[in-house]
Amino acid sequence: MNNLLCSAMSGLAGGSKQYAVNLPEDEWRARLTPAEFHVLREAGTERPFTGEFTDSKASGVYACRACGAELFTSTEKFESHCGWPSFYAPLAGDRVEYIEDRSLPGRPRVEVRCANCGSHLGHVFEGEGYATPTDQRYCINSISMTFRDAGAD
Repeated sequence: MNNLLCSAMSGLAGGSKQYAVNLPEDEWRARLTPAEFHVLREAGTERPFTGEFTDSKASGVYACRACGAELFTSTEKFESHCGWPSFYAPLAGDRVEYIEDRSLPGRPRVEVRCANCGSHLGHVFEGEGYATPTDQRYCINSISMTFRDAGAD
């Protein structure tokens, strides 16, 4: 079992976690479009090669679309050609949380969620051989993020 999956399994807590931003489902539905709600709150996935940030090379910070917490920077973004934006590390270790995902039979994965509101962002994989400092690929749905351009300040 890989290190990420072991960390995800050891990090699982019984019961439901309280997040800094903790809204009832009807309020999330009111704040988000149906597509955003499906990905962020129901752990859906956008179709590959369709997200607005897949090929983006702009400098800045990617934040959670649901709560605005800063999650990733363009510095850690890299071309993986997988169909979704890829990062080799979050902005800081405490910005995301890892959850064991056994939704695909026989293929355990590690889900990545926003640590501030619990919204689904995507998955993280390791050991794929990318030439990154961490050998990890955070495969993140574009629809789960907003972007703050560094040049807009």
